[in-house]
Amino acid sequence: MSRIFLAFRCFFNILFQGALAPEVLTSLNLTRREPGPAKTAAAKPVAAPPAVKTSDGALQILGILQRDSRLVDFLMEDITSYSDDQIGAAVRELHDQCRDSIARYVTLQPVIDGVEGTFAKAPSADPNVIKFIGNVPATPPSGGTLRHKGWRAAKVDLPALSARQDAAIIAPAEIEIE
Repeated sequence: MSRIFLAFRCFFNILFQGALAPEVLTSLNLTRREPGPAKTAAAKPVAAPPAVKTSDGALQILGILQRDSRLVDFLMEDITSYSDDQIGAAVRELHDQCRDSIARYVTLQPVIDGVEGTFAKAPSADPNVIKFIGNVPATPPSGGTLRHKGWRAAKVDLPALSARQDAAIIAPAEIEIE
């Protein structure tokens, strides 16, 4: 019966504490191993995780827009030979697909939640938050006519890049085998 009790004790020690208690180690005739100087020098070097570049997130978003809506293909194509009706039809579908992709990974909120064309008070004087346009005096006023609400990313939830994935590859080349 003591084996079952010891097994339960081992299980719950590891589950809640992440290691066996010293009394349990003694009961099992085990000892904790302390790494010696020779063992640490001979240990295999741990591979450093790949360095994350600041551009990886932007490239990942671009890759998602290409995957879901072929946005890069559209932007890189010369559209001068197409009629406005053809471009309009293509853009309508592209717009819906891009909007859905962005909404899936980024939660956007307006910087100023007001009606464009009405007076709005500036929530901050920070030029990253508010851009005054028009005939702006040396000392910016407390508000003005709202021309664009602005956008703020409230939440970004991009999938993790795998270690093998090169963020610079927006879309892989496709080769059909017949």
